[in-house]
Amino acid sequence: MKPNQLEQIIKELHVEAYIWARQCCNFQDWLAKDVLQQVYLKILENKAKFNGDSSLKTWLFSVIRYTAMENIKKELRVYPLEDGAEVRFDEDVKPEINHEKLIRQLPDKQREVLLLVFYHGLTLEKASKVMGVHLGTARTHYDRAKKNLKQLILKIKANEQSG
Repeated sequence: MKPNQLEQIIKELHVEAYIWARQCCNFQDWLAKDVLQQVYLKILENKAKFNGDSSLKTWLFSVIRYTAMENIKKELRVYPLEDGAEVRFDEDVKPEINHEKLIRQLPDKQREVLLLVFYHGLTLEKASKVMGVHLGTARTHYDRAKKNLKQLILKIKANEQSG
């Protein structure tokens, strides 16, 4: 890939690439920025090569996904997981549904396909290529993700009405 082509691709897809990197990194901004920088470096150094089997966006999202997975594995080996601080709300103020929190509750494959299709506008076929799974598997995960997300939302609504 020529440097001027690369620069154009990065400019066109940068915002979507950052959002996808953030989603792949469990919504951690600092890790997403690091991953995206590593991805661009891999592309510049020809460690990640576009072979034309898919669209540039699908290829870029695949590189981001695998780079994020590498980084998360490294982070898990280095830092122990810590429990988050408990968040308390005033009794008069009710928090709205936290969509990121709901999406994080989905299994990994379901979360990935839902984010790729719903938030990034990829087709199920392209999402399956990014994820490295068969189209039928992607369809199954997507269907289950929608059903599970619906159940989580209904559960929150039921708790709000009863509480």
